[in-house]
Amino acid sequence: MSASRLDRASIRHPERRGRKGSAEGAKNILERIPLRSLRNLCVLCVRLFGVGVLTTTATFARDTGRIFVSSEKDNAIAIIDSAKGEVIASPVVCKRPRHMQHSPDRSLLYIACSDDHRVLTWDIASGKVMAKLDVGEDPEAFDLSPDGKMLYVSNEEDSVLTAFDLGTRKKAYEVKIGGEPEGVKVSADGKLVYVTSEVANVVHVIDTANRKVLKNVPVGKRPRRFLLTAGGELWVTNELDGTVSVIRTSDHTVQATIKFLPQGMRSEDVTPVGMALSPDGKTAYVGLGRANHVAAVDVATRNVKGYVLVGRRAWGLAVSRDGGKLYVANGLSDDLTIVDTATMKGIKTLKVGRVPYGVVIDD
Repeated sequence: MSASRLDRASIRHPERRGRKGSAEGAKNILERIPLRSLRNLCVLCVRLFGVGVLTTTATFARDTGRIFVSSEKDNAIAIIDSAKGEVIASPVVCKRPRHMQHSPDRSLLYIACSDDHRVLTWDIASGKVMAKLDVGEDPEAFDLSPDGKMLYVSNEEDSVLTAFDLGTRKKAYEVKIGGEPEGVKVSADGKLVYVTSEVANVVHVIDTANRKVLKNVPVGKRPRRFLLTAGGELWVTNELDGTVSVIRTSDHTVQATIKFLPQGMRSEDVTPVGMALSPDGKTAYVGLGRANHVAAVDVATRNVKGYVLVGRRAWGLAVSRDGGKLYVANGLSDDLTIVDTATMKGIKTLKVGRVPYGVVIDD
């Protein structure tokens, strides 16, 4: 978009808002320009004058209010306007996109493409693929180091954790672990990486400095995904047990097991996978898979506060920045449920493509 397409009504008479050329006047002008126009102007500046204002572009690339949902069967990302509550685009990105995650500065979206054996970096502002990273066979889940320099990927077919250097775009090393690794979580200080093994029923604790497994923590059957609480607990979903294991990270011992059973559901249908934490850290939301519900759990007491009925096979979850809405990807009903977290009721359902998997909110 060219600068000539900016909202001229917002900048036609700057002198009415403050003396021309003054800091106050400039501030008033900027306040009247729509965010999207500012972001496009920054992109234009980068193209005309080089990379000197790239940081500014990245800043305006975030907070679009859009929701991204990966569709395994459509090889696409559904883009949803959260204000309108509708899908505005579904670009095809790669074969079998699954887990997605923001870069630390939130300008990029990393996308695991399982059948392409790659992770893509996708620019949110331009909607373009910036890089294709060859990270090994069948990547499903990953996490980034806190400084954004390393990408840790579980390679299910090879039973390894791959550490990928994002600076050189090359594999730094790999660690052999249990069969069918999936969930990956990096500790807040970047010193440890946690990986689930669906076959071994353990959580591997990997030291990033020594590049070795420090400990194997037995959990439930078929552990899948992680959640780290502010209080130093690592929560792990156990799909075939219908539970969440709570691990104390100070000594890596299991402190509790949380069970789920929504009213009217069979225990064998409770298959938890995805989790999300409320912005205040007080509530954990757990997608219960074939039970077609999401559980809300009090993090401090570990008690289930309630359940909400959503679509079929609820897995991928994301919470809005204000904590008011929960977005749930339902893999077998091909839709996304929007939940009001105050009432724990579904308020809208959107079709988002075949076999939706992950959800990321850019707010």
